[in-house]
Amino acid sequence: MARLIESPWPDHGPPALPPPVTPDELRGRLGALREAAGPATVVVYGDREHAANLHWLLGFDPRFEEALLVLSQGGAALLVGNECLPYAEVSPAVAAGDVRAVHVPTLSLPSQPRRGLSLPDAVRAHVPEGPVTAIGWKPFGEGEAGEGASTLPGFVLDLLRARGPVEDRTGLLMDPGTGLRATVTAEEVARLEFAQAMAARAARRLVMGLREGMTDFEAVEEARIGGLPLSAHVTLATGARAFQGMSSPTGERVRLGSPLSFNVAHWGSNTCRAGWVARDDDDLPGAARGYLAAFAGPYLEAMSAWCALMVPGTPGGLVWERMMALLPFETFGVTLNPGHLIGTDEWLSSPIFEGSDLPIRSGMAMQMDVIPSHPAYGSTRLEDGYVVADEGLRADLGRRFPEVLGRCERRAAWMREVVGLAVPATLLPLADTCGVLPPFLLAPRSLLALRR
Repeated sequence: MARLIESPWPDHGPPALPPPVTPDELRGRLGALREAAGPATVVVYGDREHAANLHWLLGFDPRFEEALLVLSQGGAALLVGNECLPYAEVSPAVAAGDVRAVHVPTLSLPSQPRRGLSLPDAVRAHVPEGPVTAIGWKPFGEGEAGEGASTLPGFVLDLLRARGPVEDRTGLLMDPGTGLRATVTAEEVARLEFAQAMAARAARRLVMGLREGMTDFEAVEEARIGGLPLSAHVTLATGARAFQGMSSPTGERVRLGSPLSFNVAHWGSNTCRAGWVARDDDDLPGAARGYLAAFAGPYLEAMSAWCALMVPGTPGGLVWERMMALLPFETFGVTLNPGHLIGTDEWLSSPIFEGSDLPIRSGMAMQMDVIPSHPAYGSTRLEDGYVVADEGLRADLGRRFPEVLGRCERRAAWMREVVGLAVPATLLPLADTCGVLPPFLLAPRSLLALRR
């Protein structure tokens, strides 16, 4: 059974600036991808919306333009357009000389100068004849796309196919069971915590500044969103757009008795909450009365069970089954995976799906992203970032980043002792908002907790 308690939100202070990615880290990642791909030349695509794979490999994200990383037996080249050419030095791999930046104006925006190497010439110069392994931004499952399908643009694929057979193997990086990006190191935990803390602190400011009658633009201004790049649009949905959860502000007024949801998603993070513009149950419309007992309370109980399952070795299919049983579709309407991996991209992939035998593994950066929806009760949400960490990863984190581990352990203790959530030692909460669920957003210190 769930109940409301009066409690301040925990605040363990902002994390220190995390360590920057190093050339040695990137050499390891590039080497691991070369080894996984075998003798084929590897071509990795990125653009403004699909930057995560390139960012993980190089510490570089293409801005405005497309970019191609080519890994061949002859070396590594990063093909970039006009505006990314000077920016490419942000990559420690480029700065160290491990990867050469090549100016290819074809990759620039329309009407910009085209003085330099054309893309066909650049591909001929840097992609040897022979097999090519293509890494796009999304792997396809069996039978869901045509033969030879790839998320690389056609104008790139045509040039690569002129060099040899092309096989899309995006799963080498993104597959939830075997992908190189599916687990993180201690250094990456520290970076994820920094990003998640930035998003969570913005979310806290938004909730604490929420006022009846303000516009949704004014509500987002309260968040004072940090400077890290965003992996997804900032959303705030209320009023006429309340059930369009991915809607950004439009000028709607925040009105008493309306549902409201919002999120802030910096690279490596997403904090999302949903509830009611209300102080208590009496402020809700008639059909939504009893929201706590019928909807938000059972959701919190399910999230406690979700936490308990975040132990290395738990099959993803078991997590799916347990969530579907605790949150029956006819009431909660959960349609997406109850939890997924996160990186620079807000959704990397997920080991949690119906029938999945993929295990939860140590090092998985997991979003507690379970999205219920009901025509009368609206929604509720407890989405933040976590890392699954076995004893070895926790020990490594404690040796190298003891402050990070200490904050995670204090957050977990607060979730257990104050909220009553079944948080195992293997689940590291990355933000002070983890476990904080205010169902009535005009009473933000009235938090939902489980009876013990």
